[in-house]
Amino acid sequence: MIDRKDLGSWMDGAPEEPGYVRGSSLGLPPTGPGSAAPFWRRPLSLVLDWALCMAVSALVFDGAALANLLLFVAVNLLFLTLFGATPGQYVLRLRVLPVRGRSPMVLRAIVRTALMLLLLPAVVWNRDRQPLHDVVAGTAVVTA
Repeated sequence: MIDRKDLGSWMDGAPEEPGYVRGSSLGLPPTGPGSAAPFWRRPLSLVLDWALCMAVSALVFDGAALANLLLFVAVNLLFLTLFGATPGQYVLRLRVLPVRGRSPMVLRAIVRTALMLLLLPAVVWNRDRQPLHDVVAGTAVVTA
């Protein structure tokens, strides 16, 4: 018979393997530059990017909601394609790197940004600290 402790609970948190190093299945080092980014830096970089887009929208477009969204998409596509990091990620020393596949970064940036706007893929994470939009795009956010 199956015991409750065998199944676990959502209150127990995500299942973890003892000794597992986050990012190791992606080929990332355990610590230092190129390792999986700490959790707190990712939402903070997103807040910085949104603040930048809202400030530009307030100055240029009188703070229109659609302008905020379009600026956010444009910033993500442009900066991820050209530099591998948005302005918020650059400030917090993060980079977006391809970890699988051979598609160009512009395609990865489009897929990643489109899924991020849906919100649900951004809050579903795997054990490698990779949200669903990064898994689908074949990217990982790492420390610079």
